[in-house]
Amino acid sequence: MRIYVPSTVAGLRRLLDSEQLQPLSGTAFALTPRLRESYAAGDDEELEYAAMTEAARASLRLLSIELAEDPETPMRRAVVSADVEDVTLRPDLDDAVVRVAGPIPMARLAAVHLDLAEAGDAVRAAVAAVDAADLGDPDAEFALGEAEGHELAWYGVQELPFVLELM
Repeated sequence: MRIYVPSTVAGLRRLLDSEQLQPLSGTAFALTPRLRESYAAGDDEELEYAAMTEAARASLRLLSIELAEDPETPMRRAVVSADVEDVTLRPDLDDAVVRVAGPIPMARLAAVHLDLAEAGDAVRAAVAAVDAADLGDPDAEFALGEAEGHELAWYGVQELPFVLELM
């Protein structure tokens, strides 16, 4: 199953150091049967994109934690896609949520999706607004939409060291 794991630039650096990806609390996102049911229409590619978008939104929460510790944290959402077999569906948490049993080895990773630098201001505003958006605040939802309007760039896993070196 293709999963989408939320991360950050710091998380990507840890991935390179350890050569494995450890999702926070084992949380990832995927095209689950429940996600498929929640959409009236859409092919697999569109539904996979919806799962990745959910992972990118979860990345905002990780950035919030990092920002509280380091105001210089790069404001870039990151999502790592991987192909794994052992996942547990968690429809009680959300339609696209899955749990991964343990760390994911580098060989199972498919790609890295990362904001470009020009998304930084929008991502910073979204980090500040994500909780309010979940509570239905329309202004906060607009801030999230501004960040989500920036497409994540796609990188092959082998490109990650070079991408991080340029940051």
